[in-house]
Amino acid sequence: MNTEVRETIFQHALEWVLEAGKMIRAHMNDPLTINTKSNANDLVTTMDRDIEAFFTSNIKQIFPDHFILSEEGFGDQLDTMDGTVWIIDPIDGTMNFVHQKRNFAISVGIYQDGIGEIGFIYNVMEDVLYSAKRGEGAYKGNKKLPALNDNLNFHESIIGLNHFWLCENRLVDERVMQQLVKDVRGTRTYGSAALEFASVAEGILDGYLTLSLSPWDLAAGMVIVNEVGGMTTTIDGEKINMLGNNSVFTCNSKIHQRILESYLQEARK
Repeated sequence: MNTEVRETIFQHALEWVLEAGKMIRAHMNDPLTINTKSNANDLVTTMDRDIEAFFTSNIKQIFPDHFILSEEGFGDQLDTMDGTVWIIDPIDGTMNFVHQKRNFAISVGIYQDGIGEIGFIYNVMEDVLYSAKRGEGAYKGNKKLPALNDNLNFHESIIGLNHFWLCENRLVDERVMQQLVKDVRGTRTYGSAALEFASVAEGILDGYLTLSLSPWDLAAGMVIVNEVGGMTTTIDGEKINMLGNNSVFTCNSKIHQRILESYLQEARK
């Protein structure tokens, strides 16, 4: 994707992300229909669907030859990342949206032939926008984010992970993960993968581990983290599959290999 095309797409996407945020804030206290999907904790609301429909309508009108990969069913059925693909999560952190009315984000990643070109993570209630264009750096609002700390001490790092890592699970030995928690400075969980990616990009977190994410949970975050020198792999150190679910490890590159080898590979079942 050349610079001119990327800038045109970026400006349209920026407008729609901010407009979608306004829509959510304006209707935040309206009655919601809340349903479950894969399990009782996997929530979807009428707002999720309305925002996704808003993006889909605008994209198809302005960019009819682009494809859409999205959570709530308004996108295309894709078996390849060829072409320009918008990967959209209208509300990442729906449980936070329902229960807290904060700590959720709009996440939009735009890929060209499988390469992340543009990323937006919009913390709607805080009105904080993280954005990135490939090769042009990452931004929080209008402020460019610095490269991640190249002198990070592993024992002073803060890692994002939820408590399922520390319970018996199908992927890793929880005892090894408990040792990781003891060896780093601290751990946090925010309930929104997009905001945890943004926190890694900003250096608020030094890494983020999750057992399973869909493409729309991570597409924007990968672009933004890449632009500050971070890296994103599966917990086996492999490339992310943009068309399926993945265990995910995004991290400051300084400590990525140590956590991968000393904890994740050691713990892997």
